[in-house]
Amino acid sequence: MRQLDTVIIGGGPAGLSAAVRLWEKGIRNLLILEREKQLGGILRQCIHDGFGLTRFGETLSGPEYAQRFISQVEEFDIPYITDTTVIDISVEEDTGKKKVVAASKDGLLEFEAKTVILTMGCRERTRGAISIPGERPAGVYTAGVAQAYINLQNKMVGREVVILGSGDIGMIMARRMTLEGAHVQAVFEVQPYASGLPRNILQCLDDYGIPLYLSHTVTEIRGRERLESVVVSQVDERMQPIKGTEKEYPCDTLILSVGLIPENELSLAAGVELDPRSKGAVVDEHHQTSVPGVFAAGNVLQVHDLVDFVSMEAEELADSVAAYLREDGLTPCGLSVMTDGNVTHTIPQRISGTEDFKLSMRVRRPMKDCRIELVQGGQVVAERRMKKAIPAEMIQIPVKAAKLNEKEDLEVKVVC
Repeated sequence: MRQLDTVIIGGGPAGLSAAVRLWEKGIRNLLILEREKQLGGILRQCIHDGFGLTRFGETLSGPEYAQRFISQVEEFDIPYITDTTVIDISVEEDTGKKKVVAASKDGLLEFEAKTVILTMGCRERTRGAISIPGERPAGVYTAGVAQAYINLQNKMVGREVVILGSGDIGMIMARRMTLEGAHVQAVFEVQPYASGLPRNILQCLDDYGIPLYLSHTVTEIRGRERLESVVVSQVDERMQPIKGTEKEYPCDTLILSVGLIPENELSLAAGVELDPRSKGAVVDEHHQTSVPGVFAAGNVLQVHDLVDFVSMEAEELADSVAAYLREDGLTPCGLSVMTDGNVTHTIPQRISGTEDFKLSMRVRRPMKDCRIELVQGGQVVAERRMKKAIPAEMIQIPVKAAKLNEKEDLEVKVVC
């Protein structure tokens, strides 16, 4: 069995960023395992620009952004194996060593590692997850699958299109389909607000005359072999369809952009505790999970709005992994991060009270003229004032150790 310091599961933006940073810090006995035939992850199919402004100070397409890190991996000769799927992670109780089992074209591969980095990304919610009634014809795709068909395989998925969900990839696909000659009738969103970034509403919908209907959802799918139409209804404040508001839209394609879920089956296999709010791992300020030596970053931890944040989070994780390997452990984090009802989740969920860290969070609903306060022992230790806060945008707040104590939990609350 091959002995390693670190196994990185996933060769997308988070895994690549972590690998490069670890190499720069002198950690050389590492390996990237990637289930696809190439490194790069989801970025390979994201041919639009808008990536890299925060991380590199310039706008790049998805493949260009990924290639920045792939080139460094190749330059440093960082070892990786593609077309290989990790099927199990186990942890020895006595030694704490991690065993990683992967399936490849050459058979089963087994590795023993001191640390494991989880960077498996996320997956899309499907029609089954949202329980749309009706027939099961061809022509219903998730936005990512439709994007892969068009951008990677050069296959057009349809001509008369309805999009359910205003997630970023859904709006980007509305523009992409329009540019390919399809007619996108509308984007429908069940929430009373858009779930994607404002810039994508402007650049992908408004600029192309594609209407966005809020508080609407698809309530029936019609068609036998191929999709023929969908029925759309308005919903009330409880997200329930309003009787009498039904309208039929003839179409041959329905694209779903109804949310992303962190890919955490392997995390559960390793015994990692998950946060029911974020659906990702519970981590401390070092990005270490509840299992010592197992770390998580990127969309497997929390779904990000910018890939730049994914890379930067993974680089912070790599700093912690390097320290863990050199010092045989990290500062214990016994304090909890609590939230009020206006916050969906935070990263991290646990802190030590002795180190600087950066808190990431999202608000539960759109808010104006608000103040986000981080409170410990009745004292505000950090805050951020915002003219507008929306669920689509991640909020990051740096926290200084000098403001913290080692005894009391931290509370995050939004004051409007």
